[in-house]
Order: sequence, then C-alpha cells, then structure tokens
Amino acid sequence: MTDLNPHHQQMADESMVRTLDAQARATWPQETPLLLRFALPPEPRVLDAGCGTGEGASRLAELFPGSRVLGVDILDHHLALARRRHAGLGARLAFEHQSIYELAARAGTYDLTVCRHVIHSIPDAPRVLAELLRVTKPGGWLHLIPEDYGMLHFPVHDLDVRAFWHETPQRFGAATGTDLFVGRHAYGHLRDLGLLDITVDYLVVDTARVPRETFAEIITAWRDEYVQAIGEVTRFSANEARAHFNQMIADIHDPRRYAAWLVPVVAGRVPGSFR
Repeated sequence: MTDLNPHHQQMADESMVRTLDAQARATWPQETPLLLRFALPPEPRVLDAGCGTGEGASRLAELFPGSRVLGVDILDHHLALARRRHAGLGARLAFEHQSIYELAARAGTYDLTVCRHVIHSIPDAPRVLAELLRVTKPGGWLHLIPEDYGMLHFPVHDLDVRAFWHETPQRFGAATGTDLFVGRHAYGHLRDLGLLDITVDYLVVDTARVPRETFAEIITAWRDEYVQAIGEVTRFSANEARAHFNQMIADIHDPRRYAAWLVPVVAGRVPGSFR
C-alpha cells in the first residue's frame, strides 16, 4: 500500500481547520466524562495520534492537569497552528511530525492513547490500532472516535439525503481504500487486538444538544472539503453533492427541524497493570 493518506487534499484544505474546531466544540462536553472514568496515574503520559490543530490535545492537557501530552500529525501547517494556538500550556503540551503508522515512542510509553476523528480517513485501520496499542502501557487505555457516516439522520424531503449517506461513504471509501463505517467495526478491531473492558458510547451531535450554528459549521466545512471529490468517485455530481449538503445545513438552521449525527466513542484497556 503506497498511499497512507488518501484524504490528504481534504485534510490539508483550510476547511479542515474549521471542521476540527467545530467538532471539538460540539463533542467535548459529552466526551469529557468518558475520559475521566479511566483510572489514570496522577501524572499520566498522553498521546493524541492524528492531533490536527491541537483541539483535542489542548483539551486533554487541561482535563488532566498533571499530564504530559504529545500530539502527532503529518501536516506541518496544522502542527504549526497548534503550537501557536496552545503555547500557553507550555512544556506539558508538545507537537511533533510523526506518522501514526510508525510512531517514534518505545513500546509501553503512554498511559492514555487517543485517536479522534482519524481512522475513517486512512487505509488499514487495524494496522494503525495495533501501533497505538504498541505504544500504550499495560493497564493503559485506547480512546477512539472512529467516525461512521451511516449514522447521520436528517428530515426526509424530495431531495432525500438518506440515499446520499447510504451510497456516498461506500463509494468514497472504495475509491480511497478507507472505511467510512469504521465506527461500527472498531469494537471488533479492539477485540481482535486483545483489549479488555471495551466500551462503546455515543456523542450525540444534534439540534437539541448542540447549538445549531455549531452543527451547521461542521456540515458546511464537510461540504467545502468534499463535494469535488464526491463528484469524482460517486454517482452524485459535485453540484448534486453540494445541493444535498445545503439541504442538510438548511434543516439544521430550521427551528422546526431535527437532525442528528451519532459519533461513536470506542475505548479499551491494554492487558496488564500500570508499571
């Protein structure tokens, strides 16, 4: 396999910065209690694998005041932005250029390894999860947000987005060698790797729990990132894809309408105990 980052054009687009910011604002209040249930040591070492602009890594450093957090990514302009934005956290938060397929850390380095909103966009998710497991201590935890694009729900119109979300992730994933339904497969991947105490929870990004403007920002950024690529690899033209996204955005803004994106959170404990 030669292309380990087939979504690179979308990941590098300025709209991805907007996506990462809006997604963090939408999901973090619900994600926080899921992270706090882990029995971490007082000064844990934390890895944020595929950290992007540091939205998650910075929040992890704040959530665990005694922690040392490392965020790794392969997009240097995202890492540069992360360093500028979160410099106030000082030496407790660092960012490095590393591939999550081949991390620099020795085996058993981290008490908590986090990978949020990443593995749907890369080929061979089990290979990456095995590498994340390698660098996590016995007794430590993997915490994943593996997106699943079959878990978006919008009102039914003549322009029916049900067909769009049924077909587009399958076609796009086949064209890029990625699994855009990995949220429902992550549990099995962790079982195959031998993790224990596996949990599956959901962050509910909907028009009842999240500000409509924040939810709309996510879908708007997705539209700006992906319509051209969707037009190249699915039966939907770029203009048709844009029309579907615009319908979703209008539904989110409409106070009479309800829409939801269910975001899986899958976690598991590495066999053994903290050293």
